[in-house]
Amino acid sequence: QLQLVESGGGLVQSGGSLRLSCVASGFAFSNTEMSWYRQAPRKERELVASISSTGIPTNYADSVKGRFMIARDNARNTLYLQMNWLSPGDTAVYYCYRPGGPWGQGTQVTVSS
Repeated sequence: QLQLVESGGGLVQSGGSLRLSCVASGFAFSNTEMSWYRQAPRKERELVASISSTGIPTNYADSVKGRFMIARDNARNTLYLQMNWLSPGDTAVYYCYRPGGPWGQGTQVTVSS
């Protein structure tokens, strides 16, 4: 049973911070590159950040560079996304992603102006 359970989303004011978590099970998490994606209203799902199996960030979207930080704790099978200096443009459903999927339910992040 491959399962990815996102949490940590919520409502935050512009300039605030949130930390998202994703608990993984059912596959070799510690051997797997992981990513965060997001999908905003009326937009396509986009890659936010990726991290190697050993914890090296490999990619950030230009729009989040310097504000978001991806991390992982392989001992806990958990992926994190620290989001700072949030703006309304960050409002989206955020998903953690394993290559090949499947997509989970995601967690809603809403940033008010």
